[in-house]
Amino acid sequence: MATPNSSRKSKGCFEDHHLDIKWTHLYGPCYYWHLHIKLLLQCIILLLLLTHSYSDNKPDVEGEVLVELLKDLNDTQGRIGDWNLFFVSPCYSWSHVICDHKDGNVVSLSLGSIGFSGTLSNSITKLKFLTYLDLHDNNLSGELPDLSSLVNLQNLNLKRNKFSGSIPSSWGQLSNLKYLDLSSNNLSGKIPEKLFSTPVFNFTGTSLACGSKLPQPCISGSSVSGSTKNSKLKFVTFGVGCVALVLLLLGAIFLYRFKIKSKLERDLFIDVEGEDDNLVSYGQLRRFSWREVQLATNNFNESNIIGRGGFGKVYRGVIADNTKVAIKRLADYQSPGGEAAFLREIQLISVAVHRNLLKLIGFSTTSYERVLIYPFMQNLSVAYHLRDLKPGEKCLDWATRKRIAFGAARGLEYLHEHCTPKIIHRDMKAANILLDDEFEPVLGDFGLAKLVDNDLTHITTQVRGTMGHIAPEYLSTGKSSEKTDVFGYGITLLELITGQRAVDLSRLEDEEDVLLLDHIKKLLRETRIADIVDPNLAVYDPKEVETMLQVALLCTQGSPENRPKMGEVINMLRGQGLIERWAEWEQIEEVRVQEFSRMSHQFAWGDDSTLDQEAIQLSRAR
Repeated sequence: MATPNSSRKSKGCFEDHHLDIKWTHLYGPCYYWHLHIKLLLQCIILLLLLTHSYSDNKPDVEGEVLVELLKDLNDTQGRIGDWNLFFVSPCYSWSHVICDHKDGNVVSLSLGSIGFSGTLSNSITKLKFLTYLDLHDNNLSGELPDLSSLVNLQNLNLKRNKFSGSIPSSWGQLSNLKYLDLSSNNLSGKIPEKLFSTPVFNFTGTSLACGSKLPQPCISGSSVSGSTKNSKLKFVTFGVGCVALVLLLLGAIFLYRFKIKSKLERDLFIDVEGEDDNLVSYGQLRRFSWREVQLATNNFNESNIIGRGGFGKVYRGVIADNTKVAIKRLADYQSPGGEAAFLREIQLISVAVHRNLLKLIGFSTTSYERVLIYPFMQNLSVAYHLRDLKPGEKCLDWATRKRIAFGAARGLEYLHEHCTPKIIHRDMKAANILLDDEFEPVLGDFGLAKLVDNDLTHITTQVRGTMGHIAPEYLSTGKSSEKTDVFGYGITLLELITGQRAVDLSRLEDEEDVLLLDHIKKLLRETRIADIVDPNLAVYDPKEVETMLQVALLCTQGSPENRPKMGEVINMLRGQGLIERWAEWEQIEEVRVQEFSRMSHQFAWGDDSTLDQEAIQLSRAR
C-alpha cells in the first residue's frame, strides 16, 4: 500500500513495472486519419472556448445580451458566476434563466435579492421574447429604460430598489402586462394611464401621482375616495353577513345527517372526470399531474436545482407522501410522435431494471413540457465527492472508487448487451453516477438518449453530452454507438483516479493540457506518476491504479473499433484478458512509431506541438 509520504516508493513501484515512454500517436488505426481528426478536434475545442463565437444563432446573441446586462447591473457580490460565453447557450446551464423549450429564446429572468448595485440598461430590450423580469430587493438606481419593444412582457417586478425619475410614457404600450410592481422606489411624476388597466399593479412607497387624493389608486383593488366606496363596502358586508347566517343555519340542519352518512360511506370516493390521470400506470410508473410537480419543486424554484446537464435541469422535490425525489425537467425536448411516442419511450426505459441503474418512478407531461421523476440520492453524485466536498466531509477512498468503477461498468454492460432494444447513454461522466445510501453506484440519465434498435450499429442525431467525455467520432460525425459510451467510461475512470475534471481551463495557467486525457498522457511522458493519483487519496494500491489506467487508455482509443466492449472492460478490470489486449495495443503502437519515423522528415512540428506526441507504454499486466 502507498501513502502520500511515500511518493518515491510509489514511483519506484511503477518503475518496477517497467513504465516506458515512446514517441507515437495514440489514436486511430491510420496515421493520416489521426492527424486530420486531431487537428479537427483541436479547432472545434478552440472555437467552443473562444469568448466570441462565429455562430449567429439566437441563444448566442441572447447570451451576449445577458453578459452585457449583468455588467450594467453590477454584481458586486459575485452571486452570478455562470453567465459567460464559454457556455454556448444560456438555456442549459445559466442560473436564473428560463428559455422557451420550443424555440430556445430567453423568456424569464429571476434576479431578485441578488445584491445588484448598478442600473437597468437598455440592453434588456434586446431580449425580444422576454415575458418575466424580476429584479426586486436589489440596490439598482438610475432611470427606468424604455421597455416598449418588449411586447411579450407579462410580469415586471422592480420593487424595493432605488430607481428615480418618472415612468416612461411608452410603457403604456405594454399591452400584455398582467403584473407590475414598482413600489418602494424613488420614482415621481405621472403614471401612464394604460398602466392602471394592468390586472395587478403597485405604486406604493413612491412619489408617483396616485393615491386617495387623486383619481387613480396606487395599488390595484384599493379604494380611491371616499364615502361612496365606504357605503358600498358596508352594504356588501351586510349582505355577506346575511348569506353567511343562512348558510350556518342550513349547515346545522344537515350536520347530523352528514355525520351518519359519512360513517356508512367512509370507503366511498368520487370519480371526478380528469382527476384520475395521475393514477394511470405504465408498468410500475406513475403519471404525476403538472400541479403535483409544481408543488414538489416550489414551482421550479432556482434554489432547488441540484444539477444541470445536456438533457436539462434537475430539481430537488418532495411529493405528497413526503418522499424525496429528483425531478428532471427535459430541455428542448421534441418528439416526432408527440406524447404517444414519449410514453412508449419511457415504457422501454422503465423495464431497464438493474442494481446499478437509477430507477424511474414517474413522469409528467404537458403540451410543451416533459418531466421525469427519480428517487432522490442522498449521497449525490460521484463528481460531488471528487471535487465539491464541503469542509469536514470525507473524500472517496480507493476501495469505494474501485467499486464505483465496477458498478458503472456493469450498468453500461446491461444497457448495451442485455436490453432489447439496446440503450446508448451518450453522456457518461462522474456527474451522472449517483451514490445510494450504501455508496453503491447507479447510472442516471441513461434513458434520455435515443433508444437504438439492435440491428443498428450507430445512429445519427443531435450531439448531446459533456465536452471532454465525448468520443472523437461522435463529436465530428454525430454518429454514436456503444463504443461512444466506452470512451466516456474511460474518461470517468481517469476522473476516479485523479479526482480532476475532464475539461479544466485552470490548467492553462500552468501551461498544461485542458483535456484530462491529454493531461494524463503528458504526465506519463514526463514520468510524473505521483502527480496522476488524486492527492486526497491517503491509501491506494499502485498495481490496481496501473490496471485502471491501462483499461482507461484502452477505452479512450481514437478508433471506436479498437475499444473493448463493456463486458470485456469488466474482465480486464479483474485482470482477465488485459495482458493480451495490452500486448496488441503495444504492437499497434510499435507500427505507428515506425511509420512516424518514416514520415517525420516531411513535417517540421515544433517541440510543443500537440501533434508530436509520445506513446505511453505501461508495463504488461500481471
